[in-house]
Amino acid sequence: MEFLIDSLRYIGVFFLVIMVFNLMIVVHEWGHFVAARWRGLKVEKFQIWFGNAIWKKTHNGVQYGLGWIPAGGFVALPQMAPMDAIEGGGEDREFLPPITPLDKIIVAFAGPLFSFLLACFFAVVVWQVGKPEQEGSVTRTIGYVFEDSPAFKAGLQLDDEIISIDGRPVKRFGGIVDSVQWLVISSESDPIPFVIKRPSSGEMTLLVKAEKPEVEPTSWWKGLFRRPQLRNVGILGKETPMVAKVQPHSPAAEAGVQANDLILSVDGNALMSTYQLGEYIEKNPNKALDVVVSRKGQAIPISLTPRLPDQRPSAEDWAPKALVGVVWDLEGQRKLAYPTPMVQIRDALKTMSETIGAIFSRKSEVSASHLSGPIGIFRVYYTLFESSYGWNLILWFSVVLNVNLAVMNMLPFPVLDGGHITMAIIEWIRRRPINLRLLEIVQTACVLMLLSFMAFVTMKDAGDWFGGPKKKDDISQQIKFLPVTERTKTVPASK
Repeated sequence: MEFLIDSLRYIGVFFLVIMVFNLMIVVHEWGHFVAARWRGLKVEKFQIWFGNAIWKKTHNGVQYGLGWIPAGGFVALPQMAPMDAIEGGGEDREFLPPITPLDKIIVAFAGPLFSFLLACFFAVVVWQVGKPEQEGSVTRTIGYVFEDSPAFKAGLQLDDEIISIDGRPVKRFGGIVDSVQWLVISSESDPIPFVIKRPSSGEMTLLVKAEKPEVEPTSWWKGLFRRPQLRNVGILGKETPMVAKVQPHSPAAEAGVQANDLILSVDGNALMSTYQLGEYIEKNPNKALDVVVSRKGQAIPISLTPRLPDQRPSAEDWAPKALVGVVWDLEGQRKLAYPTPMVQIRDALKTMSETIGAIFSRKSEVSASHLSGPIGIFRVYYTLFESSYGWNLILWFSVVLNVNLAVMNMLPFPVLDGGHITMAIIEWIRRRPINLRLLEIVQTACVLMLLSFMAFVTMKDAGDWFGGPKKKDDISQQIKFLPVTERTKTVPASK
């Protein structure tokens, strides 16, 4: 029964992702369609999804259809730049009346305009319903410094507030816009200057030499699916550890810890990260801990003693250590923020410009290999839908994605809307149209280039989805605590 419920949930989420993803493409193409009808252009087809039509109907000279490949759609406009190789052949275009460059510019611009308007609509909705923000992402204060990391070696400490990185002000820990995470990745300095404010010492500047994480050697074939590693310095934002669930019969369960509890302190030491508690237990094995948890706003003292799990992996796979038996909520505390539409659009545009700038910078380590295609976007949507604030996050991400769709389509690449506009301007200046056959060849060649690039980023997306580490998850499934009556001996985990 549980398997059936999970399967239905996955199918439901998958269906919702398909619908949201396709909505954006259809609205974009609808913009071209509306502008074409307004300017009197010939519209051959308006099709949702690609591939051969599984349903079609002609109305007022336009063939409306539904393809069998659930990925976007298109509008066939033969008086623009034809794409027979992609959209299928149409009627003889020699008998179609020519259109003016202004008509072409208006029709081409309408797609990005509708995408932008859809982003504005989503932004207004987010403004009203709110956007969840994680405690560890919105802070500027360091909550954990990994031992032997670049930050540790440079002298960064818990509770340091990061003011600026590489001369650029910091607003938050996570995200792309003015964040610690992004400023470290995109910095062109080595080492990177951090301006911090330490409670005991005031402001100071520390130089941090960022490093790339070590990766295991792999074959050239697997390397095609792996993204290049990006620099990091080994710090996390300050956040209160939050319990997602408690393992049955564990020390935490027996002490009364519950899901959604916030662990405020251990033995009088305030906790700023989930890693701190594990580190403290490792340094104080088998010691009874005085923990303070916050439950529904009330502070509750709890005493618990970590112990070895009764069922655990072999020593070769996992170093035996005492645990309390809690599974952390990786999202932590979330609060709804209500950014105005103007702020959301501005941040989305800044995200776009920052990313493009980093990709084309000769000193930046960010490259096209770090971009995502439809599979990557689909995965993000799927992940967001599984959150307790799924719809809020979907609406917010749709603002960013539609702004990206509008801006990217305005680039002067022949197959994009910006390319149509550029060619129309050239035609306007030359006072004669570009040869139709030449235009079709150029368009088809550019589509093949674009499809090649999409295949490239899709391989990286597939590597993210299917090639991630699984051993840690497998080990966590083997760790179990047993009832008191069954703790006569350690039960080896099955492999």
